[in-house]
Amino acid sequence: MFSKLLFKIGQNLRNPSLQNLYFFLKEAEKWKLEQLVSYQEKKLFELVNIAYEYSSYYKNSFDLLGLKPSDIKSIEDLKKLPIISKKELLLYNSEIHTTNSFKKLFEANTSGTSGESLKFKRDEHADSFNRASIFRGYSWYTIKPWDRNGYFWGFDFSKSEEKKVKVTDWLQNRFRIFSYNRKDVAIFIRKLRKATYLHGYSSMVYEMAKLINSQNFKKPLKLKMVKGTSEKIVEAYQEEIKKAFGIKMISEYGAAETGIIAFECRNGNMHINMEGVIVEEVDNEIIVTNLQMKSFPIIRYRLGDYIKLAVKDKRCSCGMHHPILEEVTGRIGKLVYGKNNTYPSLYFYYIFKNLAQHKGLELMYQVQQNKKGELLFLIEGNLTKKELNLVQQEIETYFKKDMNYTIEVSKKLVSKNTKLKSFISTI
Repeated sequence: MFSKLLFKIGQNLRNPSLQNLYFFLKEAEKWKLEQLVSYQEKKLFELVNIAYEYSSYYKNSFDLLGLKPSDIKSIEDLKKLPIISKKELLLYNSEIHTTNSFKKLFEANTSGTSGESLKFKRDEHADSFNRASIFRGYSWYTIKPWDRNGYFWGFDFSKSEEKKVKVTDWLQNRFRIFSYNRKDVAIFIRKLRKATYLHGYSSMVYEMAKLINSQNFKKPLKLKMVKGTSEKIVEAYQEEIKKAFGIKMISEYGAAETGIIAFECRNGNMHINMEGVIVEEVDNEIIVTNLQMKSFPIIRYRLGDYIKLAVKDKRCSCGMHHPILEEVTGRIGKLVYGKNNTYPSLYFYYIFKNLAQHKGLELMYQVQQNKKGELLFLIEGNLTKKELNLVQQEIETYFKKDMNYTIEVSKKLVSKNTKLKSFISTI
């Protein structure tokens, strides 16, 4: 098979350690929890030793705290170290990078949608481990990484960049859409009928599902997996996606600097990638330690998401013992300003979650604030008078008399070039 041969050649050139790491991960998915924790602690000990010896930032941090690497022997010992944020990664970028040599390094960067883009060097082992983690998730859906696939990402390219992207996509047996006119949509959907999976920004997958359902395109119902990345998968997406593709959208959760954090199994549970990361939940925030990256150590990193971990003894019927990430509740955003008080942007998540769970009203929304004490709620789709009243009641439950607000319905929310943000503030 040509696509497999091409993939294998590219993999051996770019990521020579990937195949062995994939075999390791497939074996480790059968481990008991005690074995997984033991492996994490072994990798943590290696990581802090390398960070202390080769990163001036971490050496200074340890020394200021009066700690030695030998003081960090268990996951519980991690609490002795400070939590770091993206601000530190940007400010002390060169000091965090280690000075030891690597056979191969890749330039990596974050998307920058929540602020300044972070650039760093990722060693080949870490890059390969991250890809192997993704491929393990694919294997749960009987998907090979060289299978034909449709891809949704940014497409605001110049003509020359578009050509480069098409070559890269061809090498990965991948295709994407560059405009949403009916002709291009029809071509994309036709290609989807021969594809094995579809992936990319969850809001863009949802947008395509709506187009398929509303314009009477022939539906591509042979997909094994529809995967959403980089954005929260809103439950309101799923009805349109199931209708268009025959299956629900599953979640892959991670970041450039942390690697893959969790991947959803066939039974609907997001299993933490314990071999790659240590996840802590501190005041409902996720704190991540990347166990595999030695070129740019990430230790106790505040990623910027609210999460909810399942209870420790919860087990998935798929058989894996990896703990379950029950929910990525939302992005930690800017404060919401009332007339007299401030509020967390997480309020919007709870407003619309309550409407879905208790009133059966699942809505796509975006909230904007340009002036203190005033909010604009944009709702996709229409609302009956009764439904509008329910939304108003829920908003007033959280903000009471401290906020003036306007609700506008039948609004198009999806951004085709960047991540969809549920709250935008110019204050």
